[in-house]
Amino acid sequence: MKRILLTAAALVAVLSVPAMAQTTIVTTTEERVSPPLSIAPQQRTIIKRYVVERQVPVVRERVIVGEPLAQEVELQPVPQEWGPDFRQYRYVYADDHVAFVDPGTRRVIEVVD
Repeated sequence: MKRILLTAAALVAVLSVPAMAQTTIVTTTEERVSPPLSIAPQQRTIIKRYVVERQVPVVRERVIVGEPLAQEVELQPVPQEWGPDFRQYRYVYADDHVAFVDPGTRRVIEVVD
């Protein structure tokens, strides 16, 4: 009787492992999807003017919303002039666009044209 119970317990443990892995994959996929930032046209103008006037260094890496940037890419702190809604992010200037980046995951959140 003990042998049957041990065998059943081992079988349940083995069968539950793939279910945990699927849950982890789904969670990771959901984390990649971030809501777009709400940036008013006037705010976009302020942001673009700032990077041009201050001659912010241009990053040569390809920037894609939802994808992480390489560790060697230097993230810039968001200046106060851009407003409090963006302070939690960092940014890079690449290919004539400003990209907001989540500093924890290094994923690109939004690209300002």
